[in-house]
Amino acid sequence: MRLRILPAAAASVALVLVQPGLADAAADPSTTVTFTVTSGALSMSVPVGAALGSGAPGTQISSPIGPVTVTDNRALLSASWTVTASETDFTNGSSTLPATSAAYTVGTVTTTGTITVTPTNVTLSNSPQVVVTGSAGVEDNTASWDPTVSVALPAGAISGTYTGTLTHSVA
Repeated sequence: MRLRILPAAAASVALVLVQPGLADAAADPSTTVTFTVTSGALSMSVPVGAALGSGAPGTQISSPIGPVTVTDNRALLSASWTVTASETDFTNGSSTLPATSAAYTVGTVTTTGTITVTPTNVTLSNSPQVVVTGSAGVEDNTASWDPTVSVALPAGAISGTYTGTLTHSVA
């Protein structure tokens, strides 16, 4: 019985040694792995509306308007952006107060990720004014602030509810 098993074992070993590729371990195959990092957009969210309150002619009214948030999901190695704000004139249907009656105070800016922000308080106007710049951004980041809008009511202001549109833009 030993004679029958031994020749079968020797034949199996011989077959393994002559099979092509099994003895060539020095040329291990490799696989190239690739992937793509997708980028998002530069976007901003602002409050839909804000009520500043009321005041008598010759006084100033002011209130925070709610959070403004810039989200930069462009996944850039070096990112920057600029936020501007402009205001239409305030009207109550029969009377108008100029946009320049209003001031925009940025306040504290909170960030996530890596971004350096520079706030600038401005007198609003019908033309866009730079209110916050972001620079030296790396990868995705956000910046948020709750600006205060103040309106100086002239001594001759006519009573009524005035409405204007504050427009933010980011680029």
